[in-house]
This record gives sequence, structure tokens and C-alpha cells, in this order.
Amino acid sequence: MALSKMLPLRIAAADDDPEMRDFYARVLPQLGHEVVVLARTGSELVEQCAACWPDLLIVDIKMPEMDGLAAAAEICRRHPLPIILVSAFHSPELLQQVEDKPVLGYLVKSVKPADLEAAIAIAVKRFQELQSLRQQQEELRHALEDRKVIERAKGLLMQRTGLAEAEAYRSMQRTATRTNQKLVAVARSILTAEEAASAVGSRRAGAGVRRAQAPDEPADDDLRAGGST
Repeated sequence: MALSKMLPLRIAAADDDPEMRDFYARVLPQLGHEVVVLARTGSELVEQCAACWPDLLIVDIKMPEMDGLAAAAEICRRHPLPIILVSAFHSPELLQQVEDKPVLGYLVKSVKPADLEAAIAIAVKRFQELQSLRQQQEELRHALEDRKVIERAKGLLMQRTGLAEAEAYRSMQRTATRTNQKLVAVARSILTAEEAASAVGSRRAGAGVRRAQAPDEPADDDLRAGGST
């Protein structure tokens, strides 16, 4: 994915080294992006990003108050976005810490403009791919949930009307077409109506039980007899 074809990004960067902050302030606009946050600490980054949501984060790992990993994780809990981590040295231990974090790029200082450009392009591309995959998974989950609702409603319709499976399904389809609804909406209506009918039946049955358990009222003769004693 060529960076020249990318839309300009709103980028938040954080580093306790003033030279790195100057580097980002100078180079990122040259690459066509806007620097919306330039923080000195992780806590500053979290606070400023809450008021001005960026499209991408570039964070130093070691910073005072809150390190870059913790800051990035906190920001992504509120608003997922691609993250590039920057470190003064390469460390296997640091890479292990990164494994379970939402990080899509890793740079070792000193960072060159070309390296930063490539890292941004790769991070954005990977983030878009991950978001697309999550969307597909969410759509699949909803489709499976809808199918379960439709199957329950179809079974109930078969039980109530004596229709065969195929005919019960076609009946729901005809209702959906006639009422301009999705099939799952028709299925939910069937289940809701059944739940309402069951609730009414339960209340009536309960009232009948209470009446059956109530003691008989004394007859008028018994009352008169009791009053004369």
C-alpha cells in the first residue's frame, strides 16, 4: 500500500525525548499527516487523546508516569486504532510484552523518515484488514443468532398449525414479503406472541388455583345459627 495514496491521518505521538517530539512535529506534516497530539508522558497522551481522537498512535515505550504500552492499551479500550511503538533499543523482553497488545508497528531509534513512512503505511493496512475481519466475524455471529431465532419460530409454527417444515418456512417468508420485514423480524414476532400467550395462560392458571384453594364462605343459615347462640 503506497503511502502517497493514503488519506492524511490525524496522528498522536508521545515521547519524553524533546528531540523525538521535534522530529515528529517536523516529519509527519512532511509526510502529509496532521499532528493532533504531541505528548511528553503516557498520561498526557491518554488525557489529550480523550479530547481529540486521532487516527493513529506513535508512542515511546519507556516514558514517565505511564509507559507507552499502558497508555496505548487504555486509549484502544475506548477507541481502537493502529499503534506504532518506538523504543531506544531492541529487546526480546519488550517484544514479549507487545505480543498481547494492539500494536501494528515497531521501530527502534534512531528513526528515519523513510522508516516512519513505511511503518505508518503497514500499520494502517493491517488495521484495516483486522477491522474487516472483525466485521465479518460480527456479521457471521449475527447471522447464526438470526438462524436460531428463525428455526425456533418455524418449529413453533409447525407445532401450532400442523404445517410441514417447508410450508411453515414458506408461510414465514410470505409474511415477511407482505409486511416488508426481514424474516428474522417475523420470527421474533411469532416468538413474542407465543411468550405473551403463555404469560396470560400462566396468570389465568394461577388465579384458578388460588380460587380452588380459598375456603368456602359460610352459608346464610350458618351465619344466623352462629349469631343466635
